[in-house]
Amino acid sequence: MSEAEVTREGSLGQRPGREASPGSEGGRRRRRGGRRGERAMVPDAEFRSYYGRPIIKAPTWAATDIAGYLFLGGLAGASSVLAFGAEVTGRPALARAAKAGALGAISLSTAALIHDLGRPERFVNMLRVAKPTSPMSMGSWILVAYGPAAGLAAVTDATGLFRRIGRAATGWTALTGPAVVSYTSVLIADTAVPAWHEAYRELPFVFAGSGAAAAAGLGLVAAPVRETAPARGAAVFGAVLDVAATRLLERRLGPIAEPYRTGRGGRLMRAAQALTVAGAAGAAVFAGRSRAAAALCGGALLAGSACTRFGIFEAGRASAEDPRYTVMVQRGRREPSG
Repeated sequence: MSEAEVTREGSLGQRPGREASPGSEGGRRRRRGGRRGERAMVPDAEFRSYYGRPIIKAPTWAATDIAGYLFLGGLAGASSVLAFGAEVTGRPALARAAKAGALGAISLSTAALIHDLGRPERFVNMLRVAKPTSPMSMGSWILVAYGPAAGLAAVTDATGLFRRIGRAATGWTALTGPAVVSYTSVLIADTAVPAWHEAYRELPFVFAGSGAAAAAGLGLVAAPVRETAPARGAAVFGAVLDVAATRLLERRLGPIAEPYRTGRGGRLMRAAQALTVAGAAGAAVFAGRSRAAAALCGGALLAGSACTRFGIFEAGRASAEDPRYTVMVQRGRREPSG
C-alpha cells in the first residue's frame, strides 16, 4: 500500500521529490523532436545487424579470377588506344607490342571470367539477350565487339598480311578500348557492396587511369627507347588520373572509404599509389635515356595497376563482411529525408 492518502485537498504523506511537474527532471521526458529544452526519454537508436552478422552476402569470387579480370581488361583496352596512337605517329615497334599485349590480356581476361563462371556455356548464354540496363549483359557484348578485332589487329601486324583490314581493326579497337577499360567499374558499382556501390562516380576514372598506366608500363617494357614517347606520356597521364580519382573517392566516401585505407585492401592501395607514382616519375625523367630504366619503370607501372585492382577488390569484400558499412550507407540515405 502507498503511504500517501488522497483527500479533497490533494495527496497527504507523499514522499518528497515524487511530484510530477511538467518539464521537471522527474517528469516524463518527450522524445527527440519535442519542444525546446525538453530531454529525450529514449536514447538515440544505435543501428546494428542481427548478432553482428553481415547484412549482405560478401562476394564469393576468387581474387585471382575477378581482380585479375579487372586488371587484364584495363590493360587490354588501354593498350589498344596506345597501339593506335603509336601506329599513326610512325612507331611500329611500340604499336606491335601494344597490339600483342592487348590480344594476350583480353584473352586471359576472358578466360578468367569464364573460369569464375564455372562453365564456358554460361558466357555464351549471356549473349542470348542484350539488356542495356545490365552492366554484365553490356560488358559481354563489349568483349565480343572488341576481342576478335584485337586478335585481327595483332595477327595482321605480326604477319604483314591484309594490312588495310588490320588498320581498320586497330581503329575499331581504339574506339571500343575505353569501354573495355571502364565497364568493369560500372559492373562492380552496380552491386550492393558498400565500398564499390558508393564509389560509382570515381571508379570509372580510377580504372581509366590505372589502365592507361598499365598500358604505358607494357609499352616501356616491350618497345625500344626511341619509340616510347607516347608510353611515357600515357604513364604520367594515367598516374595523375588514378591518384587524383582515388583521393577524391576517399574524401567523398568518408568513413565508408575506410576499407581502402585499412586491412589488406589498404595495404594494396598504398602499394599501388607508391608504385604508380614512382613508375610515372621515372618514366618522365629516366625512361627516355636508358633501356633498363624504361623496363624498371614499366614493371612498376604494371605492378601498381595490378595492386589497384586487387586493392579495390579486397576493399569491397571487407566492406561487405562488416555490417557497419552497410548500416552507414542506409543511415546516410535515411537522415536527409527525416
